[in-house]
Amino acid sequence: SGLLGRHIAAGLLKRGDDVTVLSRNPVDARQRFRSATIRPWRPGDAEGLAAELTDCDAVVNLAGVAVGPRPWTAGRRRAILASRISATRTIVEALARLDQTRRPNILVSVSGTDAYTGSDAVEATEETPSTDGFLARVCGAWEAEAARAKAIGVRVAILRIGFVLAPDAAALALYVAPFRVGLGGPVGDGRQWISWIHIDDVVGLTGLALDDPH
Repeated sequence: SGLLGRHIAAGLLKRGDDVTVLSRNPVDARQRFRSATIRPWRPGDAEGLAAELTDCDAVVNLAGVAVGPRPWTAGRRRAILASRISATRTIVEALARLDQTRRPNILVSVSGTDAYTGSDAVEATEETPSTDGFLARVCGAWEAEAARAKAIGVRVAILRIGFVLAPDAAALALYVAPFRVGLGGPVGDGRQWISWIHIDDVVGLTGLALDDPH
């Protein structure tokens, strides 16, 4: 029910799909998703999630504690990693509980472009070795957890997403704030690369991943 979830759900509903939003806070989610079905869920409750996923066509996994803007204390780092691993593991375990004829056949799981941090001057591909920063390690573990669904015959598509440009993006508001009060200027030496993507393209890529078996 965050930035990506709001826009992806709206895009899927617009094209005629039935959307069920699974949220730890269904009351809040109902305020954000007027046309979607809302169901509660708890990370770790694979049995309850399996019941919700029965006869669904696909799962889009967007769960995880926000990376910013709070400092990365030791506890915050643990929460960032654990929230992603726990949610994804629960999804894969729920899928494994279902008969093949009644389980979703595609899991789309988001990740980040953090594996490419520091490689700005060189074009990166899926074969480019990952760097060793904190978020790169989080993304590697997150993707590996999602990939476990392949063993039960579920197609897995990983979307590595960078900085998302959207009018309602909280991160963008933080960047803009100093400029609005006349304090904006160059960041560092002006050579800080940001791998950005527009929210409409995130929605489009998600739809492509759901529809295209290649």
